[in-house]
Formats: sequence, C-alpha cells, structure tokens
Amino acid sequence: MNDFEYKGYYGNIEYSANDKRFYGFVLGMTKDSITYEGDTIEELETDFRDAIESYLEGCTEMGIKPRKGYSGILNIRIPIEIHGKIAMISKRSGMSINAFIRDSIEKRLEYIAV
Repeated sequence: MNDFEYKGYYGNIEYSANDKRFYGFVLGMTKDSITYEGDTIEELETDFRDAIESYLEGCTEMGIKPRKGYSGILNIRIPIEIHGKIAMISKRSGMSINAFIRDSIEKRLEYIAV
C-alpha cells in the first residue's frame, strides 16, 4: 500500500526514521494543508480519515465549500505529431479530443493497479 483514499481525498505515506513515526499529507491540496501521523499504518490511516472529517466539519462550520485535492483539469504537453494523430483519430471516432484522451487513459488504467 502506497497511499490512502477517503471521500475523494488522496494521501501519501511517509516514514520519519528520526521520530520513528509515520506521517503524510493530502495530495494536491495547494491552498489548504491536511496532515496526519501515527505510530503504525493503522493509526496513520485512522488519523488520515479523522483529518479529512475534521477538515470537512470545519468547512461546514465556516460555511465554505471544501476544496478537493484535484480539480479534474489536467494540462499536458505532447509532441505536435501525437497531437495531430489524436485529432485525426478522435474526429474519425466522432469524439472530441478531450473525450478520446479521457477514454484512452481510462482504458490504460484498467490494466494498472492504482
């Protein structure tokens, strides 16, 4: 296990040899910081979930919309030749470039354990 997921938030797992403790932070959060720690992986996961719940409760109390770690918007740079091929194939398929790329990534992810 390399990370945690809870309610659409993703967190990493790190280990501090100096402190002999596990710690982590919610990935993709640029304006808010959600951290957690524990002596065992089980404690770390519990603190991760508790940290998410605390963040969501705090947002509710303040009347603000909770931020997510990822927006669903991804800008990528690819070679011009690949961009052209994607444009041709997506047009032939009756899809937008965005739909073609999303479909291609989803199919690739089916073969990779995430």
